[in-house]
Amino acid sequence: MLKMCDVYSDSPRRFATQKGTDITMIKATQGTSYVNPQCDFDYQAAKKAGKLLGIYHYCGGGNPEAEAKYFYENTKNYIGEAVPAVDWESNQNASWGNKNYVRRFVNEFHKLSGVWCLIYVQASSISQVANCAKDCGLWVASYPSMDWKSWKVPNMRVNTYPWSTYTIWQFTGDNMDRNLVNTSREGWKKLAKGSGKSVAVKPKKKSEWKKKSGTFILGQALEIHKTPHIDSPAIAKLPKGSSIKYDATLQGPKRLWLRQPRANGTYGYIVARDKYGKTLGKIK
Repeated sequence: MLKMCDVYSDSPRRFATQKGTDITMIKATQGTSYVNPQCDFDYQAAKKAGKLLGIYHYCGGGNPEAEAKYFYENTKNYIGEAVPAVDWESNQNASWGNKNYVRRFVNEFHKLSGVWCLIYVQASSISQVANCAKDCGLWVASYPSMDWKSWKVPNMRVNTYPWSTYTIWQFTGDNMDRNLVNTSREGWKKLAKGSGKSVAVKPKKKSEWKKKSGTFILGQALEIHKTPHIDSPAIAKLPKGSSIKYDATLQGPKRLWLRQPRANGTYGYIVARDKYGKTLGKIK
């Protein structure tokens, strides 16, 4: 296993480069308004010392997508080299106890970066982030005591369920945050790279009218609307069996609309297929 020290602004700067460790994990951001002023200093010092690298965001409990974007925008130059992590703790966290918060955070960060975050959480609160086990590695905090001030690994059982094991185990948190990392140097580098590209969802193409003439025979009573929107005011209500002429169709995100030419160059609009895909009459 590898040894890792995680640091923040109040840590002694020497912690980032100390001998005997393989990885330095550095706090980068918190919430949507804080950037660690020592982040890049520690990052560059650790890199120069030959350390593998990690960066983490401390959740403030605001909008999770906004916090993920803030983390990404302030660390995007490190993506691909440093393993990202999200720190889920009760202190200074307005959303502590929300079991979907971290899931939303990691989804958004992954869309932006192509990399899944590791998730830091105390062993007793893993249930709050359990829905991330399929995609994200676990960084679990579990101490034999608050007086364990050495790199000697304690002989104790660490809860990781529903993860089969941890990626990182933080086993001290008093004078120094000491961690064991359950992978190789190459494995860590692979975690940092992720897929290597953004997986942001592409915007859907805008729905457009298509010129197509025909007749629609209503299979039930339906309204003709002023605009192609289900909440638009009705021009008229036609009984079952009525027929209308149409000159164009529009497949919207939910419904198929037909356009009916009316007097003075105006149009009416009627739903021919509902949001469940059911056809509401005969289209000829």
